[in-house]
Amino acid sequence: MKALPALGVGAACSLIALIILCLAWEVILAPLKASGSLLMLKAVPLLLPLLGILKGRRYTYQWASMFILLYFTEGVVRAWSDTGTSAQLALIEVVLSLIFFVCAIFYAKLSRNSA
Repeated sequence: MKALPALGVGAACSLIALIILCLAWEVILAPLKASGSLLMLKAVPLLLPLLGILKGRRYTYQWASMFILLYFTEGVVRAWSDTGTSAQLALIEVVLSLIFFVCAIFYAKLSRNSA
């Protein structure tokens, strides 16, 4: 399948971008406290599927597609309730999580046929 490598790259890039966004958001760009926020630890669970995504493991794509919905939900809630930079970063989180979700579910579906 020609689409499979592109979906893998899309999922990997969006996951890495989401990790970077979570760290930058809570440490530099718009932390809840001026000294930084422990919410930066929300990036740690995103490291769990990273290796499997980079290696193209179908099972990782399957469970990570459901797992990423937590970040989508957080982004929607914070985009709705926060203001300023934090709301804009939340919208970016929503977009990145949607990109990952779409790439992951189609990767899992298309890789089933080639297995």
